[in-house]
Amino acid sequence: MTTFDEREKGFEAKYKHDQELQFKVIARRNKLLGLWVAAKLGISGQAAEAYAKEVVAADLEKPGDDDVIEKVMKDLGAKGIAATAAEIHKQLDGLLSVAKEQIAKHG
Repeated sequence: MTTFDEREKGFEAKYKHDQELQFKVIARRNKLLGLWVAAKLGISGQAAEAYAKEVVAADLEKPGDDDVIEKVMKDLGAKGIAATAAEIHKQLDGLLSVAKEQIAKHG
């Protein structure tokens, strides 16, 4: 194996690791958002955890954050709680750093 081949494999491994890490961070961020929304909806305990999992699963429907934002806005709206897409985006942005920190500490 040449040095070039070894470097290429190293870059591929790093890319794969970075993508997995990014996926974990986004999933954790969405879980945290789900827990935040659950609290606004008056849901706690295992029901809040289950709701947070629904929010994480909603992100798998289409690329980007729109599917998550649509879900939580719909759920909040159904309970008469006003929320704008901008507010949800702001919350997502704030939770991203928390998620990165949690993943870095606990994996």
